[in-house]
Amino acid sequence: MDKPHFQSLREELDFTTIQIADFLTREVTDAFTRSIEELRTSGHAKGLPIGSIAPDFTLNDHTGKNITLTEEIVKGPVVLTFFRGSWCPYCNLEMQAYQKQIDTINSLGAQLFAISPQSPAHSLTMQENNRLSFPVLCDTNNQVAEKYELRFRLPEYLHDTYQSLDIDLNRFNSDDSWTLPIPATYILDKQGVIRSVSLDPDYKKRMEPTEVIDILRTLT
Repeated sequence: MDKPHFQSLREELDFTTIQIADFLTREVTDAFTRSIEELRTSGHAKGLPIGSIAPDFTLNDHTGKNITLTEEIVKGPVVLTFFRGSWCPYCNLEMQAYQKQIDTINSLGAQLFAISPQSPAHSLTMQENNRLSFPVLCDTNNQVAEKYELRFRLPEYLHDTYQSLDIDLNRFNSDDSWTLPIPATYILDKQGVIRSVSLDPDYKKRMEPTEVIDILRTLT
């Protein structure tokens, strides 16, 4: 069957959810739903609010180059999108959607940096597989995600579930913390002030790149 033509990232994410549900057991989907609701009601990993000064950081990109936020922010607005990893189909779709809009983002004087806890090798693979022209930064142990109040620890009942799906976070992230960031997008102005925040404990929901562009246009 031919892949449908999607008008938005949201439509593509919803279609993927339907496809994935066809091969996951009820036990697995119930575990995922339970973990999302627990995270939503926990009060943890709620993200920094609009108006906050974005915490500075220095991270390596997929090529090993150091990227320091304060050095980049003086060039223009910055979009930070935190994602889970190359193993996540929703993250791949999100990155592909941003790639389609990256020329427009750059034309507005802005830069996009994607951040995940995965190792440089997996970041490089993701960059190559999706032909991304923007940096994919390696946030080892989710240290930057913690500064942005996004870091959370996966419940133990999900460890076996993930591994049964060949998702070994110890291998992907090169650490044994079993922590991830809540998928989130921050838009920062040239002063490093957070002007927009989008996050949701439900990893199947992401900000539309076109919405990011609309906000960037208000900052130029």
